[in-house]
Amino acid sequence: MSAEVRIDQGAIQRLLRRRGGKAYRQMEERARRVARFAEEEAPGSMGDFVSWDVVVGPKGLQGVVRCNHPAVLFVLKGTRPHIIRPRRRQALHFYVDGTEVFTKLVRHPGTRPNDFMARALRLGR
Repeated sequence: MSAEVRIDQGAIQRLLRRRGGKAYRQMEERARRVARFAEEEAPGSMGDFVSWDVVVGPKGLQGVVRCNHPAVLFVLKGTRPHIIRPRRRQALHFYVDGTEVFTKLVRHPGTRPNDFMARALRLGR
């Protein structure tokens, strides 16, 4: 009597990558957890722009967490001191301590980097 077992590596990989498979569900949970931390760590309303997904990449399943806020790079990398001038109007308009201000330029002091996405990744491990 003899028995033969053949392992189809491709079939195993397809099974693991299948939507709803065990590996997919685990990757989905990790991506969701990291995105939740990113939403909490993001400044202001930037957390509303955080989303996540699971994709099949060249090395297998990958969890992707992204922030699509227009100013996200300025927050992540920080900014140097710079001058802000009006583009379409003659003056900038804003409030300081409840006082209405009109001015032709603002000397912005810059901002420190706030890499909330990397912090979320560390917290989500």
